[in-house]
Amino acid sequence: MDQEIVCLRQILKTALRHQWLNALPDLSEPYRKNGMISHRAWFSRDEYRRLYEASGRRARKPKSSRWRWWGEQLHDLIVFMSNTGLRPDEARRLQYCDVTKAFDESTQETILEIEVRGKRGYGPCKSTQNVVPVFERLKKRNKPKPDDFIFPKYHHEMFNRILEEEGLKLDREGRPRTLYSLRHTYICFRLTEGADINMLAKNCRTSVEMIEKYYAAHLKDVLDASAINVRNKKPPKKEVAEIRQGELETMRRTWRIG
Repeated sequence: MDQEIVCLRQILKTALRHQWLNALPDLSEPYRKNGMISHRAWFSRDEYRRLYEASGRRARKPKSSRWRWWGEQLHDLIVFMSNTGLRPDEARRLQYCDVTKAFDESTQETILEIEVRGKRGYGPCKSTQNVVPVFERLKKRNKPKPDDFIFPKYHHEMFNRILEEEGLKLDREGRPRTLYSLRHTYICFRLTEGADINMLAKNCRTSVEMIEKYYAAHLKDVLDASAINVRNKKPPKKEVAEIRQGELETMRRTWRIG
């Protein structure tokens, strides 16, 4: 029904542009229900470890020597995306000249500073320290020019094959996992580690509302039990009895004065 209403609305808008209609009819529901929020498919810690180990085995021991480069590139792509939060199209457009290795004063770690080009235009991104050796490995393997693409080939077929072999293609809700799930994994991992949601949204070139709606809503580790389960401290019974006795004495004196 939703798809047909969208199609009908487009037809009516075309008629309105051609002045076949004087006004656009209202097709909205009088009482619209709140739909269920569909959370993004991601990898838990254990699932990501299985994926990491499986792609590492494929890189070290490929089924054929001609697939070695593909396996090594895919393994590095998995680590790269899960430690930067890049979208697949952003990783596809990334060139070596867009990446700079830098020492971060706030964390006292060596990270990558990335100029990202994607569907949201240009934006900065700072990686975790785990991806620095991966970037060095990519440069050593490919011996690139500054304007060469870091990941020039698509790896969807091999990635899906590894997911199917490891039983990771679908999450517990039946949602299929794709390369995009590595971005979702990065966001979820950073939230569970206590990252500031505003800084995380800027680093991922998205909004706080999107993160709260599609990511933080299903992470139990984001909830702080100490802030939720607050209890007022009750005074000992002896102190309570003394307080009540004092209140009674005050009331008696007030009645005598009156």
